[in-house]
Amino acid sequence: MTEKSLFQPYVLGDLALANRIVMAPLTRNRAGEGLVPSPLAATYYAQRASAGLIIAEATQVSAQAQGYQDTPGLYTPAQIAGWRAVTDAVHAQGGKIFVQLWHVGRVSHVSVQPAGAAPVAPSAIRAQTKTFVNNGFVEVSEPRALALDEIPGIVESFRQAAANAMAAGFDGVEVHGANGYLLEQFVKDGANHRTDAYGGTVENRARLLLEVTAAVAKEIGPQRTGVRISPVSPANGISISDPQPQYNYIVEQLSALGIVYLHVIEGATGGPRDVAPFDYDALRTRFKHTYMANNGYTRDLAEARLQQGKLDLVAFGHDYIANPDLVERLQSGAPLAPMHMATLYGGGAAGYTDYPAHTATATA
Repeated sequence: MTEKSLFQPYVLGDLALANRIVMAPLTRNRAGEGLVPSPLAATYYAQRASAGLIIAEATQVSAQAQGYQDTPGLYTPAQIAGWRAVTDAVHAQGGKIFVQLWHVGRVSHVSVQPAGAAPVAPSAIRAQTKTFVNNGFVEVSEPRALALDEIPGIVESFRQAAANAMAAGFDGVEVHGANGYLLEQFVKDGANHRTDAYGGTVENRARLLLEVTAAVAKEIGPQRTGVRISPVSPANGISISDPQPQYNYIVEQLSALGIVYLHVIEGATGGPRDVAPFDYDALRTRFKHTYMANNGYTRDLAEARLQQGKLDLVAFGHDYIANPDLVERLQSGAPLAPMHMATLYGGGAAGYTDYPAHTATATA
């Protein structure tokens, strides 16, 4: 049997990826006026186009979906045009790029909501977390519960954003069902106290995530649709009492929809992989298509789990911020550059497009 490698090509649906390394979505808060991706974003993503696949940063499906300052949208003509410049730049470098579609739900603040309205959520339960607005971190605002007749509009906003993503030249989209945002707020009972068709049972709490995914897949095709989940991550103050049966069911249903990949945050987002007991192999077994693993992966861990058949693709997040040539560094064993925390959110080129490749560093 031929030994698998992170650096070998991989076929994702009908896309030929140069390798099995994925750039995970990373919020950088650098969108311009009208929440349009700036010209710097085209440079930033093109610099990282040696990844087998780039998943562009979380992107709002509507004005209501925003929770942080200067995060891009995909619901206006100007935003579509701004993203077209990004996808053209990545494709010119031979890369492939999806976009992550996002509704933050209760992880928001009235200052970024249309007309200063309260953020929406499955239930009127305030998240114990902060958001980034007015150039600083503040407590999120008190949300209101979505009315039952508002939910079809949420589904429609994702469907339309997926269509807009195709118009912007993306190779596909990732539905953001992780990290304590709206779709996960419905899934997890710590945030969802509803007693209607979208709350209570495993099936009801999964309903919105599955409806959104089905609508997106119908619009652009399941081979262009991925989903991200984080079964046990406590990100943004989210909690669930019994994650295994909930996510076993979700993954079975997502597999039946035929979506091209499942992107799983294993453990706490950006934190320990063993934050809570969970059988990820149960998800791997239930999902019959590409399994993408994320969180705390090194080259050695990724290669080992690839050989064991535990994953197909590996997504790297923070390492991509300071290492635009991460694929080449991992392959050669070159050291990884550290990121500068002060320039992580907001600003311009500093800490965004000015991180050099290792070859440039070595010859400077």
